[in-house]
Amino acid sequence: MNVRAPLRLVTTDEDGTAPAFRRDVLAGLAHSPKAIPARWFYDFEGSQLFEEITKQPEYYPTRSEIALLEAHGKDFAALAGPGRLVVEFGSGSSTKTPLLLAETAPAAYVPIDISGDFLHQSAQELGSRFPELPVIPIEADFAMPIELPERYRDMPTLGFFPGSTIGNLEPFAAVDCLRAMRATLGASGQLLIGFDRVKDIGTLVAAYDDAQGVTAQFNLNLLYRINRELEADIPVGEFVHEARWNSELSRIEMHLRALRDLDFEVCGRRSAMAEGETIHTENSHKYTPEAAKLLLRAAGWLPLESWSGEDEAFLLVLTRAAGMGGFP
Repeated sequence: MNVRAPLRLVTTDEDGTAPAFRRDVLAGLAHSPKAIPARWFYDFEGSQLFEEITKQPEYYPTRSEIALLEAHGKDFAALAGPGRLVVEFGSGSSTKTPLLLAETAPAAYVPIDISGDFLHQSAQELGSRFPELPVIPIEADFAMPIELPERYRDMPTLGFFPGSTIGNLEPFAAVDCLRAMRATLGASGQLLIGFDRVKDIGTLVAAYDDAQGVTAQFNLNLLYRINRELEADIPVGEFVHEARWNSELSRIEMHLRALRDLDFEVCGRRSAMAEGETIHTENSHKYTPEAAKLLLRAAGWLPLESWSGEDEAFLLVLTRAAGMGGFP
């Protein structure tokens, strides 16, 4: 197995806490309305819970995307060509990533994720499935430009950003993130990216509020993480998970709603919440194919080809980096 120890680019304090996590939580709880960025869901426990979410019957995006990867893998592999450095933004999925690696015959694989423990585990699992493939994990925030290891810096790249994760970002932040990926992948880079498509509200809400309550656990785990890492005393049992459809902004929103008036402490700072008040924890924007391609072009990516299943639930788009100023 050819797996390197993770290259760690995340800054932490002596106690292992990321200052950015502390900053975002304190700022988010002081804001009105309260909100915490979704990227902080993904500590080890959160990453494991998300893997469980993808197995729930209500959560169609994973099944739809896997079906597209299985049906069209040879198509985008032919467009990308062999021998590229595959750079995955987010720890490798045990189901989706092997499909891509098997079809594209990459020179090496670089998974990038902010959750170091989960990154290490997923890199080990993929390394055991592809023992001849160099695996170079990087613990970092992929929303920022990342300098790849020098040995691979001049190699043509294929970015992989599955799971409709781009939908977690506000459109302006999504453009910034995609521009950062372009900087990471370089002028000859390509990007295979997934978008969840607009569909009926019942299907959308159920996907984020499954009957087994796994998504609720995932959402509440953010509060447990804050308690563990930020010397907090949030009464987690006094919050419930809510999933809402915002038709004006074409997105599912996840919230944590207070069941009663609350007062708690985080990093020595007191926070108060009224009964019914929420902490907004995640957005999941849904796209039409036209809106998805417009977003990509705004960020300096030129769509080459796209694929969507018969149910039109999900969209995969293969793009290439545009020239400076957005021109080919």
